[in-house]
Amino acid sequence: MSLKDRLIGLTGDWLAGLDPEAGWDQPLTRLQREGGFRLVNRLVGMAIPFAPRNRFRVEEVRPGYVRASIAVKGNRNHFGSLYAGAYFLVAEIPGGVLTLFDLGPDYVPILKEMTLEFLEPANSDVTIELHMDGKTRERIRQEADETGRAAFTLEGIMRDRTGSDVARSLAQYRLRKKGFEAPAS
Repeated sequence: MSLKDRLIGLTGDWLAGLDPEAGWDQPLTRLQREGGFRLVNRLVGMAIPFAPRNRFRVEEVRPGYVRASIAVKGNRNHFGSLYAGAYFLVAEIPGGVLTLFDLGPDYVPILKEMTLEFLEPANSDVTIELHMDGKTRERIRQEADETGRAAFTLEGIMRDRTGSDVARSLAQYRLRKKGFEAPAS
């Protein structure tokens, strides 16, 4: 297992064990969580250097949940709102983050198809939240362990800083298990 894979596993376990509601009344836990998210964003940047250059960042990750954002600064289109490619970036990467941190580095998520529905222009930073329930995670893991792959879908709503829905995403993923060998017949 590579160092990066170990870091993903350890960081996911570490963040999952910390109180997601920790505020400044629990300063050590809050600082640990912030440090964990900085590491997550470094790992994303190592895997996809395009992401931090475009001000993408993971804001929260815990079992079955990820929230990420992208800044409008540096990502504006010809009429001043968020560029379509930035919507795609903020909609696509969190699916991989959610999968890697929920299922572990032995599973590789591959985007097969994504559709975006633009609802209104975003003139501020945009945030997306993705959810995957425990039953779905278990089905995906079991199917990938048995066949080497599994398919799943993630739906997301992108919101601007005022809370307005600005876009919807529907992403079809294929999960591949690293090193899978089919049982001999």
